[in-house]
Amino acid sequence: MNRPTTNWAGNVGFAAERLHHPSTVAEVQAVAARAERARALGSGHSFNAVADTSGDLVSLARLPRTMELDTAAGTVQVGAGVRYAELAQWLQERGRALHNLGSLPHISVAGSVATATHGSGDANGNLATAVEALELVTAEGDLVSLSRAESGPDFDGAVVALGALGIVTSMTLRTEPDFDVAQSVYEGLPLESLEENFDAITGAAYSVSLFTRWRGPVVDQVWLKHRVGGAPPAGGAGGLFGARPANGPRHPVPEMSTEHSTEQMGVAGPWSERLPHFRPGSPPSSAGEELQAEYLLPRGAAVAALRALEPLRERIAPVVQVHEIRTVAADGLWLSPSYRRDTVGFHFTLVPDAAAVLPVLELIEGRLAPFGALPHWGKLFTAPIGRLRERYSRMDDFAALARRFDPRGKFANAFLREHVLGG
Repeated sequence: MNRPTTNWAGNVGFAAERLHHPSTVAEVQAVAARAERARALGSGHSFNAVADTSGDLVSLARLPRTMELDTAAGTVQVGAGVRYAELAQWLQERGRALHNLGSLPHISVAGSVATATHGSGDANGNLATAVEALELVTAEGDLVSLSRAESGPDFDGAVVALGALGIVTSMTLRTEPDFDVAQSVYEGLPLESLEENFDAITGAAYSVSLFTRWRGPVVDQVWLKHRVGGAPPAGGAGGLFGARPANGPRHPVPEMSTEHSTEQMGVAGPWSERLPHFRPGSPPSSAGEELQAEYLLPRGAAVAALRALEPLRERIAPVVQVHEIRTVAADGLWLSPSYRRDTVGFHFTLVPDAAAVLPVLELIEGRLAPFGALPHWGKLFTAPIGRLRERYSRMDDFAALARRFDPRGKFANAFLREHVLGG
């Protein structure tokens, strides 16, 4: 045991008294049973204090890297310490795939699911929608199994749970036969063209990401990830709604080396090597020299929301490294920002200067509030205490579920009490 330091980006200093690195589930149970306050720590990629605690922080990194494929059911059981890069390669070698991946393969499966992290694609749900079952350690140290097949409607409240129910030790994910993806990049999409053809552009491939730096009325890059064998992608040598094909590989942040980006130029390859933006062995995004924020709002409001942000261009441009726009399909998970609504995500990779960034985020949130924007649970946001409770229709149901699993609030922390559980 030793005292933890900071999250991945270094902007959050953990307040926990102790950091544990259990190597077995039994050790997790023992720590949870004797702790007064406890929280699980995944890959540390959150940019706020969602994972913090004043008591015992339990890192999942040294748990067994278990991956067990059930070929009959088409599912894989994954230990909580496994990261998506490991899982994707392992599944690829066995002819299986996940429906989607986030832009960074470096992040842990359990932490990504708990915060409703997502990839992109009009028809693709967030990463948590693949979960069919999970095991977690409760406040008493008991190991509990939950599944979609046997746990009833409450299962949809237990998947995206922000660690409030207990410490997840494994998850079972739905898989499908593996597939290939070809990735192409287009540049210089006029913002007016995006506004006029938003649905056609985001539907131009299996997964679509748009990047802008707010330096002008233009989307700098459009990344199309085409599922080989599916509907043919839009675009081609003639361009994509006014955007031109890139003449070489690109990185979303132009200052970063393209060696870190997944292969482009329409070269087909495994889903595991194309759906993320960044290679597993390379520095992710801006190599940690960044802050991140993201807001998810109804897909139908995307164009109006972009127009609402336009007057803030001169405030946004100096603090943003890149702004990514992605779409996510609706789901039924209680604390998912895509609960019963198709969404569009406005993701901001920002300079590592909280004093400069936070006032701009407050302005952005003010502009997006009329559209029902919800912040990503693991990113920066400035919403006041209690505001998010008003915006989630199942928040009271989730709070009741958390009390049932953790009646003394062992796994609660300041973040959860302020934004989720109340009290």
